[in-house]
Amino acid sequence: MPDAEHGPGRPADDTDLAEIDLGLLLALEALLRERNVTRAASRLNIGQPALSARLNRLRQVFADPLFVPAAAGRGVVPTTRAVELQAELADVLGKLRRMVEGPAVFDPVRSQRTFVVAIHENPAVTLAPGFVARLTSTAARARLAFVHPTRDVVDRLERGEIDILVTGADGAHGDLMQRPLFEDSFLSAQRKGHPRGNGALDLDRFCALDHLLISADGGGFSGLVDDALAALGRSRRVAVSIQTYALAPVILAHSDCICTLPRRFLMRFSHELDLTPPPLDLPPARIVALWHPRNQEDGAHAWLRECLYHAAAS
Repeated sequence: MPDAEHGPGRPADDTDLAEIDLGLLLALEALLRERNVTRAASRLNIGQPALSARLNRLRQVFADPLFVPAAAGRGVVPTTRAVELQAELADVLGKLRRMVEGPAVFDPVRSQRTFVVAIHENPAVTLAPGFVARLTSTAARARLAFVHPTRDVVDRLERGEIDILVTGADGAHGDLMQRPLFEDSFLSAQRKGHPRGNGALDLDRFCALDHLLISADGGGFSGLVDDALAALGRSRRVAVSIQTYALAPVILAHSDCICTLPRRFLMRFSHELDLTPPPLDLPPARIVALWHPRNQEDGAHAWLRECLYHAAAS
């Protein structure tokens, strides 16, 4: 360590660093602690000749004797240079030991981490209430951001910009870890007091009504229901196309359109809409959580996933 009297030493380069290995640093630490070659060798579980060889290499690296025989003939005494190295050596080895020990146990109560979840609007309406309630009650100082999935979402997961992606099972990616969250069936919704009444829908009546469709890309007038109808040789009239789920209950409540959407979403509006099963078989919507393998063993991420699983189960 340089001082005002001697000034800074020669800057070390990578060639200098390549001469130092962990065994040398541990030998220096043991000699500084024990001030005795025999005890230092025993501490390292190596023989005295091996320790002497390491000391010779240390002397070459630092261009200093580092240790000289004690006056009484027992043990060694560190040189000024060795004493100067002691504090920095303790810091370096402390950091290395902490690296090997692994991360600290995650404590949600103390965490101030910001978690980012990429999620589509429909599963967000289903999962967000329970998810947010659990997170804020157990990690009051943490923060949670919901963002809309973008085309580069996989790259953002890899870069650590997004923690979890919640999406349909068809959006799963082979390089990502995944876990199913829930399956959802479909219901058809209409306003209270709809002219058709609120009984069961048959296929003819279903096809004759005006429909509202949510087009995630915007402006589309065909979707899953139309594919199922086409397989039966039937069709419907989509009168209104919107891009957001939030508008659907509002429009349905003030029009004669009907809309077929995932059950969990529509059940939140059962007090203001009449709900009935659609008169055709639709494959269930399968929702999964995806994350990058880089986060698999991270304690904070594992805790976040558990919060999400709990919300999905409830």
